Amino acid sequence: MPGGYGVRALTGRGRAHPRREARPGEKPDWYLPLALCADALAGVPVTALLAGHVPHAAAAGLLTAAAWIAVRAARRRYTPAVLGEARAAGLLAVAGDWMVLLGVLAVLRTAFGDTVSPGRALAGLTAAPVLALTAGTVTRRHLLAVRRTPHAVRRVLVVGEPATADLVVDHLAQRAEHPYVVAAVVPVGAARLECGAAVTARLGPVPPTGPAEDAGIVLGAVREHKADLVLVAPGPRLAAERLRRLSWALHDADVPLAVLPGLIDVGVRRVQLDAPAGLAMLHIAPPVRAGAQVALKTAVDRTGAALGLLLLVPLFAVLAAAVRCTSRGPVFHRQTRHGRAGAPFTMWKFRTMVADAEARKAELERAGGNENDGLMFKMRHDPRITRVGRLLRRWSLDELPQLVNVLRGEMSLVGPRPPLPEEVARYDELALRRLAVKPGITGLWQVSGRSELSWDETLAIDLRYVDNWSLASDVDVMARTLRAVVDGRGAF
Repeated sequence: MPGGYGVRALTGRGRAHPRREARPGEKPDWYLPLALCADALAGVPVTALLAGHVPHAAAAGLLTAAAWIAVRAARRRYTPAVLGEARAAGLLAVAGDWMVLLGVLAVLRTAFGDTVSPGRALAGLTAAPVLALTAGTVTRRHLLAVRRTPHAVRRVLVVGEPATADLVVDHLAQRAEHPYVVAAVVPVGAARLECGAAVTARLGPVPPTGPAEDAGIVLGAVREHKADLVLVAPGPRLAAERLRRLSWALHDADVPLAVLPGLIDVGVRRVQLDAPAGLAMLHIAPPVRAGAQVALKTAVDRTGAALGLLLLVPLFAVLAAAVRCTSRGPVFHRQTRHGRAGAPFTMWKFRTMVADAEARKAELERAGGNENDGLMFKMRHDPRITRVGRLLRRWSLDELPQLVNVLRGEMSLVGPRPPLPEEVARYDELALRRLAVKPGITGLWQVSGRSELSWDETLAIDLRYVDNWSLASDVDVMARTLRAVVDGRGAF
């Protein structure tokens, strides 16, 4: 499982890694000083730009740094639980903090009658988010690396029926961006556990006669495996009253408890908690498919595509000449793809393969050249790719003509990868959900590994985007796309 570490790191499915004892939320000590230092330095550019123009330049710089740190502290960016996490270190979080800072400083400027030039002050303030993003990127990358060891994790004891526990353990093991690593499982009933996690005790298939029986088994497993959290997956054999009594015992023993609602890949912003008549209830908002956000996305797409086409005319000319002069065939490659609701359209790209590439595809497939495990054809050393084409793919320059498709409304700047007709013909009901939104030039698939992803991983990523799309998430994907293109990881 790519990116996984949970079961393989702590059970017999792979060689265990040496690790120090991890306390809940434990992370390297230097994360907080780095974040504070980076935010404190935000006042330096303000002082430098105002020096010689106002008599209180140093005071303005100190006030800016103090206000920036106060805003970040108020929004809980320095707590151990969020330091190094994507939700605190990402572009959207920092941009939100910066907007609050601008509001705070605008109020202070009005209250004290400051005469500082707004343009000069704003130029100085742009360093704050840049420094915060830099520090956040450093800590986030370091945290991802140490969690694969695994360190800085929370050891989880999963309690639930075997089939459900298998699903939970495997799902946690597939991704490395979260702090949870499965230490063991306490299955309910005698059915076989397939995930390979350690099992030292089981709960009976029916509620026990004694109220402390379940609690004794679970607390014993917590102590044996040094678990930081008990993660319960309710089911027919572990429902209402039985779960309630178990929660009492865990809380009395000061053991943290989390309960899984059985939902997968549902964004937090779509979930609202309610408790009518004492019943815990989750309201799940439907995916955004219409309204102001969608209209704004369309406007941003077409405006961005139009500006991009105008600004990139010189680059288009250079790339067209390179393609034309290095191999026989047309400059552009046109291909039928499927868009929203399965509507076919002609997608444009710079040609990166030999002119008869489509005719040779079947031959390569018969020879076992496809390195993808699903519906897509991917080949790392595809003999059809030209020398210039390989460079265009490495830097994703071959995708630029798709701005025409975005301008025409057939594609979006951000969205799932546009599929071929032969792929769509083999889609099942689950895969067809990818077509609920417009395909994109870039998307979560590009910033998550591109061609290195398996079909199942690609599908899961696309469905996560389709169900949890927001304009804010598109901004984040665009920012991460630049880094993915520079890295070149997975591009072939």
